[in-house]
Amino acid sequence: MRWIVDGMNVIGCRPDGWWRDRRAAMGALVECLGQWAVRANADVTVVFERPPSPPIESQAVTVTHASAAAPNSADDEIVRLVTADPRPEQIRVATSDRGLADRVRAAGASVFPAERLRDMVDPR
Repeated sequence: MRWIVDGMNVIGCRPDGWWRDRRAAMGALVECLGQWAVRANADVTVVFERPPSPPIESQAVTVTHASAAAPNSADDEIVRLVTADPRPEQIRVATSDRGLADRVRAAGASVFPAERLRDMVDPR
């Protein structure tokens, strides 16, 4: 199973003060996803609206961003990744964005609730 994670949607599902330092929240999510990906032997890509500065790197997770800084651009990038894959039925998208969920389901992927993924990779 390949996972594509709607990064800010997963971060935003928990009101833990992430908005005070978005870059730190992004880094923490990538770290948690990386540890989980290694344990679960999962192929994980996390998509953000804009590239974090400085860049966030991971040995276990692909960190990417939308090509344009526009509203819903991360959603568009996630849909692009799903539709470009020859086996979209093997992709699970972690998001709680209804519009994005509808789009990726129409493209053949499945959807996993953002809060549930956050609880799996970063238990409270």
